[in-house]
Amino acid sequence: MAIKLLGVSGSMREGSHGRRALEVVLRAAAERGADTSILDLRLANLPLYNPNAEPTDDAGHVRRATEAVGWADAFVLASPDYHGSMSGALKNFLDYHWEEFTGKLFAYVCASHEKGLTVMDQMRTAVRQCYGWSLPYGVSIHGEQDFDAAGNPSNPRVERRLKMMGRDVVTYGTLLREQFVRDLHTDDPDTFAARYRK
Repeated sequence: MAIKLLGVSGSMREGSHGRRALEVVLRAAAERGADTSILDLRLANLPLYNPNAEPTDDAGHVRRATEAVGWADAFVLASPDYHGSMSGALKNFLDYHWEEFTGKLFAYVCASHEKGLTVMDQMRTAVRQCYGWSLPYGVSIHGEQDFDAAGNPSNPRVERRLKMMGRDVVTYGTLLREQFVRDLHTDDPDTFAARYRK
């Protein structure tokens, strides 16, 4: 069965370079057999996460995001670099979830003029706290230096790296997901997945 890959765009900017980079990754993953989808947080209209708030979701924004997360076997998170940190929209999205990320692979893209290393470290930390896996590398893009005015990649090196990420998410995401599912359906007590058995 094809791996289901969700790209999450964390920019509020229309036509963001991060979203364009995310699309390159997802296209490469689709060419490797993945079923892909994008959750664009600019359009998702998620309210600020409040664990004490009464559950109201009249417009279905939270439900749609939650369904997208539940559908996915692996994720690519894309964020701009805001003061060395991920965007508030992406952090808010992550705050809504926990066990839904367990055992799944994550990859990271950052739009930054300073490599975005701290941004990707923060995304990795949040995912690790939810018991998700991370690729050991991320991809940093630098807007107009790496994309042309039409939004197409103009830097061959960056484009190759984004395509590599698409390939690696499919390859390693499939391995991790298949093993996690196997561990869920065995009676071996010495596996992390044991705590998630129904």
